[in-house]
Amino acid sequence: MKRLKKITFTIVAVVLIATFGYLMFSTHANSVSNQPLREIYSNNKKAKLPVDFIPSTLHVTAIGDSLTQGVGDTTNQGGYLKYLQEDLVALKGVKDVQVSNFGIKGQRSDQLLQRLKMNEVKESIKKADMVFITIGGNDIMKIVSNHFPNLQVDQFETELVSYEKRLNTIFSEIAAENPDATIVLIGLYNPFSEWFQEIKEFDAIIEDWNTAAREVVEQYDHAIFVNVSQIFANPDENLLYEDHFHPNNKGYERISKKVFSTILKHNDLKKWD
Repeated sequence: MKRLKKITFTIVAVVLIATFGYLMFSTHANSVSNQPLREIYSNNKKAKLPVDFIPSTLHVTAIGDSLTQGVGDTTNQGGYLKYLQEDLVALKGVKDVQVSNFGIKGQRSDQLLQRLKMNEVKESIKKADMVFITIGGNDIMKIVSNHFPNLQVDQFETELVSYEKRLNTIFSEIAAENPDATIVLIGLYNPFSEWFQEIKEFDAIIEDWNTAAREVVEQYDHAIFVNVSQIFANPDENLLYEDHFHPNNKGYERISKKVFSTILKHNDLKKWD
């Protein structure tokens, strides 16, 4: 009889413990399930997820002239953006890289300002993690075509003032659409040495325009200037397309590597690396 009571007591105790345990788990589970995942994670101060725990899609918007369009790229895959996309997708925190390319051959800074008003471009910028810009080369070419063969240095200096103002407006409008996006301006290089060998001042002109562009960039958060002029400084290295103006495939690859390394130095890829 005592043995039977002992067995019965044990069974009842097990049932009570199991029931109590279930109720405690159920209550905890319900309280947790009502919390957003981000809140649960933030409440756990010891939890540190690695940056690549949930790789994300990187959205890139590219605007500007023929260098963005990729003129001179014989593969027709977007010039420097093709190589840059390969480097970006290799980052641990990146699952995919989606590129929206709005580059147009011959586009000047005043025309880019008008293009920024297009809904398609604005919507792309709004969701972009990064916005890449190539602009200014055709502004210089307009001066050359309007004043050739009587080119003077002061003609470039006068137009530079207007270019700097337009560039500032371009950055301002992009930042207004998306204040969190990293804006990357790729500087100018000098392809004119083969065209106008008698005009020795072109290197200084390009340097002045790049300096002005850098000063604009420095006024904005999350903005980076990439100087690519030295890439094309060696006349013995063939980095230009057959038109002797646009980069060839190798030239675009070199631009891409410079862009990628510059962004890394500024830590703007830190959350994906």
